[in-house]
Order: sequence, then structure tokens, then C-alpha cells
Amino acid sequence: MQLVERHMESSDWVTLLMVGCIVLLTLAKHFYPRRFQEFVMLPLTNKYFALQGKNDTIEHPFNVLLFFCQAISVSLLVYLLFKSADPVFVGNSDWLFVQILTGYTVFVLVKYCIEKIVGNVFSIDTIVNNYLYQKLSYRNFLAIVVFLANLIFFYVVMPTRTTLYIFVAILVVLNGIALFYSYKKNTSVIFGHFFYFILYLCALEISPYIILYKALV
Repeated sequence: MQLVERHMESSDWVTLLMVGCIVLLTLAKHFYPRRFQEFVMLPLTNKYFALQGKNDTIEHPFNVLLFFCQAISVSLLVYLLFKSADPVFVGNSDWLFVQILTGYTVFVLVKYCIEKIVGNVFSIDTIVNNYLYQKLSYRNFLAIVVFLANLIFFYVVMPTRTTLYIFVAILVVLNGIALFYSYKKNTSVIFGHFFYFILYLCALEISPYIILYKALV
């Protein structure tokens, strides 16, 4: 009988990251139970923004905990996309996930700082802060969906490239719907500062992702 070498890829580090996400969500729910309960109801009601999120800043510990979960979950999904596209490259890149996580975190934080600066320069800090708070909250919620999908992708069914692309497309659509509702809630403000809104939309909501796509592809 001829022995065939079988390569076993360790997923211990993925398990640790998944447990880390669970710990972050547990801490958020433990220390802020009412806020967490209203947060998970975001698709059904805006009560979270009306009550818990009304006077808080983006730097609130609850948001920070969920952002860490978001960064890990999204980075794992991007890692899966790389793996499905080029498994050999991923197999030879021991630090690929760390690079993805670092790049994603830096991208989001730099974009956030630029948006804050723009708000300050045009004296629309309150408008920008409210918008950023709503956008962060919706994306933190979507990150929980990504986390649950990652559990399935890593431990139940290995996804195909088509499956991953369809899932990412669904996330993009859901994010677009969330932004639409955010814009709809602020219709009067947007029309009152329409020029700034178009400038912001083109410069800070569309261009960065086009540049990022071009850099990766």
C-alpha cells in the first residue's frame, strides 16, 4: 500500500478569533443589556437611535466592543475570499490574516478621521457625527451576520467562490439599504446641505472603495 501525504491545515487560530468575537459580544450584552437588546432590533425599529444612541459618541465602549468584532469578522470573510481565489498564495502567506485585519482597521479609522475633519471644516459636526453613528451601528449589526456566516463557512460547509460572492453581494445590498434609510431619516438636512452631501458622497463614500478595489485587483 502506498502512503499518501495528507496536508492538514490547522484552524486553531480561527477558533480563537471566533471565541474572541463571542467574548466581545458577551461583554457588550453583559455590561449594556438594554442597549444590546435594542441594537439587535435595528432591522425592525429605530428605537436604538432614539433612546440609547441619541446622546452617545462613537467612542462609547459598546461601539468599540462591537467594532472589534466587526473588524475580526469582516477580515475573516476577506481571508476566505482570498483563499477561494488563490489557495496556494494563502497557504504560503502565514501572516495574511494579520495583514488583512490591520489594513481593514487602518482603512476604517483613517476614513473616520477624514470624515470628522470634513465635518469640522464645514461646521457640520453634529450632522456628520449623527450620520457616522448610524452608519457604524448598521455595519456593526451586519458584522454579526458575517460572524454567523463565518461559523458556517469555517466549521460546517466550505463555501465555493460563487457562494462567497453571492454572500458579499447580499451584504453590499443590505448595507445600501441601511444607508438609504439613514439618508431618508435625514432628508431635510441633506437637502439643506445638498452640495456638501454630494461632495461627501463622491469623495468619502465612493472614491475610497474604488481606490481600494483598484489597489487589490
